[in-house]
Amino acid sequence: MKRQMILIVIVIAVGAVLGGLILTWNKEDKAASPDTPHADQDKAAPPHAVHVFPETTDASTTDKNAARKPGKGPKGGKLFTQDGFGVEVTIFEKGVPPQLRVYLYENGKPLPPTAAKVTVTLSRLGAPAQIINFKPEGDYLLGDQVVEEPHSFDMAIAAERDGKTFRWGYSQVEARVEMPDEILKSTGIEILTAGPATIQPTLKLPGEIVFNEHTIVQVVPRIPGIVLSVYRHHGQQVKKGEVLAVIESIELADLRSQLLAARKLLTLARITFEREKRLWEEKISAKQDYLAAQQALAEAEIAVNLASVKLRTLEAPIESTKQSDKQDRTLARYEIRAPISGLIIDKDIAQGETLKEDATIFTIADISTVWAQLTVYPKDLDVVKLGQTAIVRATASDIEGEGVVSYISALVGAQTRSATARVVLDNKDGDWLPGMFVTAELVTEEIEAPVAVSVDAIQTLGDNSVVFGRYGKYFEARPLKLGRSDGTMVEVQSGLSAGERYAAGNSFAVKAELGKSGATHDH
Repeated sequence: MKRQMILIVIVIAVGAVLGGLILTWNKEDKAASPDTPHADQDKAAPPHAVHVFPETTDASTTDKNAARKPGKGPKGGKLFTQDGFGVEVTIFEKGVPPQLRVYLYENGKPLPPTAAKVTVTLSRLGAPAQIINFKPEGDYLLGDQVVEEPHSFDMAIAAERDGKTFRWGYSQVEARVEMPDEILKSTGIEILTAGPATIQPTLKLPGEIVFNEHTIVQVVPRIPGIVLSVYRHHGQQVKKGEVLAVIESIELADLRSQLLAARKLLTLARITFEREKRLWEEKISAKQDYLAAQQALAEAEIAVNLASVKLRTLEAPIESTKQSDKQDRTLARYEIRAPISGLIIDKDIAQGETLKEDATIFTIADISTVWAQLTVYPKDLDVVKLGQTAIVRATASDIEGEGVVSYISALVGAQTRSATARVVLDNKDGDWLPGMFVTAELVTEEIEAPVAVSVDAIQTLGDNSVVFGRYGKYFEARPLKLGRSDGTMVEVQSGLSAGERYAAGNSFAVKAELGKSGATHDH
């Protein structure tokens, strides 16, 4: 019994000692804990990558806690405190352009926005400082300027309350990547300078290569006959004067016979005239005989000229210049020759066939020039003009040419609901073939842009079109408001100033490096 009592006393004593030790440790932990309601804010991930600068204060407002990182405020912004006074800075951008909102606190309790005057200065790479003033709006102070993307800057905050000035500062980095100059060469990144440029916007129109209708010639025999030979066929190139076919024509034989007879009569009439002229001059014959011989000579000359003209019209001379022709030529033989050099695009003649004088037997097209026949939609009719320069490119090859608009149809097609424009193209090399599909680019106007950048420099970051500005050894995204473009240069309406350098060639390498670094901000 005594032994049990002794054990109980020992247990009670040990418990008392342990209880005292536990109370002592709790007091020490409480004493070591900082007395601030936002001491755990640093554990939460801030919305931007943040580096805190040493803070400056005036001589009357030194604070031993001034260098402490900002905490997270009740509104989700960055909370700065000093001597019980607090300022929470937020960037609000839901449904409105990004704006600064500032909330005021006293010992952790909200203050009305009129309780202090606040000024914020934002310093960015390559840009002048942006000073933002505030006015009361509801339960907060609203900044008077838009905080442009990217939200990468040094922020200096100055607040005045009850005659005291409070200052804080911090820095945040967004869409910025470090790439020294020696890396640029290895990655192929080209650096250009933004500046004025002449922008030539173009209108792209679909089309097709067709024959130049002004250089298409239809070949007809001009005299009836029977086809003896056909020497050229569809799709062949021919030269001017080349024999296409040979026919035999009775009418041609009659014309040639008439010429031969007229020539003989002319020879006889000339002899008679010379004899009668001499006899009249010697007073041997009457003048009447001389005049009759003179008239007969004139009639014979007219008959020869008439027969010659008919044959020249048919391009069927009776004389031969080659010995082989003398052997083969007959009065009825007629050679049909090419009137121009070009391509035979149609043929309707066969050996042994009887032809009429007006039958179209060949169609030849001179393809030294062709037309690009373009489709113009009604919305573009006021842009396309006669004489306008056009760059025409084949859709299935690298053939390219330049011409001018020579024709615009006055009516819109009932089925296609579009008009037609023609561009004349030089085709001496024969590269353009009828039936090719093409795209034509027409320069619509010339714009003098104060600031422009290369189209190759434009990248997409989030919902923005950006270029990467070059500032020392850093690249930083600059969201742009873009204007008109000609495919080479694009007008910059805002976001970049003339004289700023930017990544042009292979700028995607900067974007890729930015993705690796994780220095982007997801809105």
